Amino acid sequence: MSFIKVIKNDRVATLTISRPDALNALNAEVLLDLQKAILELETVHVVVLTGEGVKSFVAGADIKKMSEMSPLQARAFAELGQGVIQLLEQSPFITIAAVNGFALGGGLELAMACDLIYASKNARLGAPETNLGIIPGFGGTVNLVTRAGFHRAMDLILTGRSVTADEALQMGLVLEVLESEGFLAKIEEKAQALAHKGIHSLLAVKRLVRGAAQWDKERALLVERESFATLFATGEPKEGMTAFLEKRAAKF
Repeated sequence: MSFIKVIKNDRVATLTISRPDALNALNAEVLLDLQKAILELETVHVVVLTGEGVKSFVAGADIKKMSEMSPLQARAFAELGQGVIQLLEQSPFITIAAVNGFALGGGLELAMACDLIYASKNARLGAPETNLGIIPGFGGTVNLVTRAGFHRAMDLILTGRSVTADEALQMGLVLEVLESEGFLAKIEEKAQALAHKGIHSLLAVKRLVRGAAQWDKERALLVERESFATLFATGEPKEGMTAFLEKRAAKF
């Protein structure tokens, strides 16, 4: 049985982490199923990642399993989690985290691996690992700084506190807070709008914006202008600009 439900609708795929009895907590099996689902996706432009039910996106890693780990097992678990995070970050599609409830620990790290994060009104986000005597292990100490800044990251990780969706919005951790009723339907609308843009331009933006946090300015500008030029070989600019001039919708 897979812990990941996959639904495709045109160019959008929704991946739902389905372990509701444990608030969708992550263990090795869940991570391996998610890795497999991502690698098997084809012909999609946008992927929505969410959790089963209305209470939880992902409430964290499986604490019972972690409590029994040796140092070597803990390292292997962190490597697996980081591998899934990097797979999402480098994926050949735009990723949207639909945070429909608790996004704590590994759940927050999964959300931060996505290109866009939307939260429902009832969502809570946090990094409670220090409450358990551990630290984020799936890239949280790096990605939370990028998302929310040095002091916010220090505060959330050191205190282990969680924040409401509105607080997360204020600190730049999520893009938008939406009503809980009809939440996933609203995310689907946003995903479909993105999915009908040119995939080459979308992926160029993904690469460049993510790279901007790591590259020096000279390299970032070089990669931007090379990417800009390369797009003209794909046919997307011709269709997009012709459609604009002809006052019609572009057909990418």
